[in-house]
Amino acid sequence: MRAGTTRGDRVKITQVLQSTFRSLMCLVWPRCLLIFLFGCSMAGSSLVVYGGKPLPVKSRVDRAYFGFHAHRLVERHPGPANGNQLSPWPDLPFGSWRLWDAYVAWPNLQPQRGRWNFNTLDKYVDMADAAGVEILLPLGLSPTWASARPQEPSSYRPGNAAEPVNPNDWQLYVRTVAERYKGRIRQYEIWNEINLKGFYSGSLETLLDMARIAYQEIKQVDPEAILVSPSITGDGRNPEWLDRYLSMGGGQYADVIGYHFYVPAKAPEAMLPLVERVRAIMRKHGVGGKPLWNTESGWWIENLNPAARLGAAHESWKRLDQQAAVSYVSRALILGWASGVSRFYWYAWDNADMGLYDLYAGENKPAARAYARTASWLIGRRILGCAGSRGVWVCDLTDSESRPAHIVWREQDTVDFWSVPAAWKATVIESLDGENGTVSRSIRLGWQPVLIR
Repeated sequence: MRAGTTRGDRVKITQVLQSTFRSLMCLVWPRCLLIFLFGCSMAGSSLVVYGGKPLPVKSRVDRAYFGFHAHRLVERHPGPANGNQLSPWPDLPFGSWRLWDAYVAWPNLQPQRGRWNFNTLDKYVDMADAAGVEILLPLGLSPTWASARPQEPSSYRPGNAAEPVNPNDWQLYVRTVAERYKGRIRQYEIWNEINLKGFYSGSLETLLDMARIAYQEIKQVDPEAILVSPSITGDGRNPEWLDRYLSMGGGQYADVIGYHFYVPAKAPEAMLPLVERVRAIMRKHGVGGKPLWNTESGWWIENLNPAARLGAAHESWKRLDQQAAVSYVSRALILGWASGVSRFYWYAWDNADMGLYDLYAGENKPAARAYARTASWLIGRRILGCAGSRGVWVCDLTDSESRPAHIVWREQDTVDFWSVPAAWKATVIESLDGENGTVSRSIRLGWQPVLIR
């Protein structure tokens, strides 16, 4: 300092130096803006940042990230819907479709030895081709005639959860499907939720052998096909199933690691530590560079008439009213990509309890509009990172022309004023219902995300 510098001068000089340092940091660290947002409050806080580490998915968000399950597009099935009507094709932007609970599992395709029925799956494939949607076909559930324990109870018909008694039957099933749909179905998943006895009751050793057979058979038919590892669901000790499976060498028979990031009694932010646990297990076993897909997730969403529901299977789940569902759907999709998940298959489009389409009313729920709006915000943009501090979440994005945007929300169901950083130079705020407004110095911020640009 030069002689004669006053205390006020020193304070001003210090402020200038701090400002200059922050500006320089922004040139080398994309997440600097997030730190600038929360400032010194980060020290000792419970700040959680995702997106700072190199992730397998570094590209801009693509349409295939947005996936669905759908059950009643081509056939009427028993259920609570009025007249068991068909559901319409989803009028939302999505690019991938997982065919679970769609009546095309092994027992549906081969109800008897030597007898095949591809009518429903053929229709699905035609529909997907016409819409430019990729199909993920789970391979699993043993027909009763092929089951190692044909009388064993399962979540479906007796014997379905058991492994096939003869591996040759599994081999024929896998190869027959691969040959019939070569070049049209390019993604296959081995079984479903193997940590639940109602879906799989065999051993991991047997499952590993089945994965090996499927991998070899499908790759021989179509070397470009993608194989997804057996899916596991839930938090708690459930990731240990993936740990054991990969420790046995399961990663060599998978191009993608699949997991079901269900947190049905919690908010979407609870997915983040679960995703990180799974990613740590992947790194531990040398498959950290492979894509991670969330092949099934969702919440209980009330129907437009709240009394019109099944509910028996989800009594322990958080029950989302229409506005809560709008918030959860959007936040889950945003945080999924930000945490390194490159596919998110929502369960489900037309499920009686968890659907975005209301089977009873015959129309989309508000959550469906939130799904579509969130897709319009993300597709073509890159998420630089997301940070949460003191209940407020901020995600920084950039589009193909390097123009910045930001998505902001509160984690809890509260509304309060929130100061928009002047550094953003933002002029437009967009809500999930599609309304645009002018950005002011502070905005009323609640738990439904808003886009600021």
